[in-house]
Amino acid sequence: MASILITGCAGFIGSHLAERLLLDGHRVVGLDNFDPFYDRTIKEQNLATCRANPRFSFHEADLRHGLDALVDALPADPVDLVVHLAAKAGVGPSVKEPVAYLENNVLGTTHLLEWMRQRGISKLFFASSSSVYGNTRQQPFREDMNLLGACISPYAASKLSGEQLTYTYHHLYGLDVLNARFFTVFGPRQRPDLAIHKFVRLLRAGQPIPVFGDGSTARDYTFVLDTVDGISRGVDYLLSHQGVYETINLGNNQPVPLLALIQAVGQAVGIEPQLAFEAMQAGDVDVTYADISKARQLLDYAPRTSLADGLQAFVAWLDAPLVTIKERVTPQQ
Repeated sequence: MASILITGCAGFIGSHLAERLLLDGHRVVGLDNFDPFYDRTIKEQNLATCRANPRFSFHEADLRHGLDALVDALPADPVDLVVHLAAKAGVGPSVKEPVAYLENNVLGTTHLLEWMRQRGISKLFFASSSSVYGNTRQQPFREDMNLLGACISPYAASKLSGEQLTYTYHHLYGLDVLNARFFTVFGPRQRPDLAIHKFVRLLRAGQPIPVFGDGSTARDYTFVLDTVDGISRGVDYLLSHQGVYETINLGNNQPVPLLALIQAVGQAVGIEPQLAFEAMQAGDVDVTYADISKARQLLDYAPRTSLADGLQAFVAWLDAPLVTIKERVTPQQ
């Protein structure tokens, strides 16, 4: 088994991944800066299960602060592979704070890559985003599409820049890399600013749900455990292969229109939604739609959780956040 560093370990995806890799028998080193984008206590709760495992250690540090901060924060114990999830997330907020997104996602990633090079760590799983495809007309989105001019938000630009950096380090220093473009991950522990989380709060408060545009925009919603399974398979692939540089989509291959999502959330909560139509938000794309054939070929990746089952799991977590995730969802077979 390997020793794996997860940046952004206390977040939504990172905490689920840490639990999965520990179950797989790995040693996990967690790193997070507890960005104040949302309450630190939520992230601390995310880590509760991991902290009880003797194969887990955690360190607080900010990637923006350079190599010295990483050297000071991280022990000299061997790290075989890095899963880089840490990022300032969100399309809309990035339009308002572009510099902060570039500092976190581009400069922070550069500091991490340099730390890896100096430590002699040669394996990287990099979390990218479906936002890099922008409003590309060809659907579903394939990894080999030309993305020149596709990014329409600072967040998207920062993620595509991260991919370019990983290629540079692969080319110059022999870093083995798997870039994974995530597609609208949802489920228990989802950030409170994201749509599904907000929709449930509004429904229970008897307030209307804002619909940006005419409701036809669609997202390829992917349940968090399916995404985590893809990452785990990617980790195994990197550990067992040399000379790797690949980019894959980790999506669900089933875009869901916004109005259909709102109805599904209403059914999960048991409340009929009221709608309030508003103008489209700057930086938002019309559709995300993953071609997952490459991930299936390389990793045998196959998402199994339906939107309805995933929403039920999310609502159950909101009502009982300490219930273990295995008790909340039974994926489709």
